[in-house]
Amino acid sequence: MPTTSIFYPVMPAEMGSVATYARLAEATSSRRLWMGQSLNIETHHVFAALAGMGMDLSYGTAVTVMPLRHPLTAAVNARSVATVSGSPFIAGIGPGAAALQTNMLGAPYRRPIAATRAYATMMRTLLDGKAAVQPDGEWATTGLELPEIASPPVELGLGVLREPMARLAGELADWAITWLTPPAYLRERLTPAMAEAARTAGRTPPRTAAVVQCAVRRPGRDLAEIAFHAARNHLSTPHYTAMLNQAGVPVDRHDPRTGAALLVEHGVVVTGTPQEIAEQLARFHAVGVTEVVVNVGGVHIAEGPGAAARDLTAILAAAEERGL
Repeated sequence: MPTTSIFYPVMPAEMGSVATYARLAEATSSRRLWMGQSLNIETHHVFAALAGMGMDLSYGTAVTVMPLRHPLTAAVNARSVATVSGSPFIAGIGPGAAALQTNMLGAPYRRPIAATRAYATMMRTLLDGKAAVQPDGEWATTGLELPEIASPPVELGLGVLREPMARLAGELADWAITWLTPPAYLRERLTPAMAEAARTAGRTPPRTAAVVQCAVRRPGRDLAEIAFHAARNHLSTPHYTAMLNQAGVPVDRHDPRTGAALLVEHGVVVTGTPQEIAEQLARFHAVGVTEVVVNVGGVHIAEGPGAAARDLTAILAAAEERGL
């Protein structure tokens, strides 16, 4: 059953606008709020605070980055959110950019896919109540184990942009979480890679959550400028621009402003009336996406949380009309 959810798009420094997004998320079909990595109020702390405010939601990270925490800490954080919210939690993780890896670890991961496999495997082992034993690598341990507590499940997600990570998600993840990925690229490149790896591993393919940047077309609004605010950092990094080039969007990481205009032109940042946006979101479901995560980050950054909430409300209403 296709569902829709909401992404809180900035690192929060206060809880007011987060609560506004959370209340809107309570009205979506999945009743889920997603956040990325925050260096202001820590992401898992935000979720715990919302649960303490009585929000009837589940939560997911899209994604938190591995260099900032040991897999044991990641497992404890994820299980804590599931426990205090009373709902399953999606722990989306990713290796982060090479520059961040270098800043945190002194050098980038020699093999990012292998590092992610080791990290995710340790998280899953700990969350399953087993002792994690890993003799070498970045997270060497002779045996760690979490105390047993009653908790809703933690589902493991991987940030997926290209086929190698898609294959790893197919091998071991519950969710593949995509960002700025066009529907055709999902259908032609990522979904087959996940399905093949899952078949080889003898397991069910992961569900897919696609984070989709959206902005309603309004008088006087410069949609290319909105897209620039939404994706300027991603448009400057090699792994995102390589993915977009593979998907047929000819962005250049040295020219993010032109790249932003191309995202609008190619429909990667989805724009139009709320009804037109809902129609485009339905295309993601048509290629097998389980959950479309609506992200109005460009509007939030350019025009403030009030304008973003107005767009979200209109998009969610149009999505509900389509049964999304």
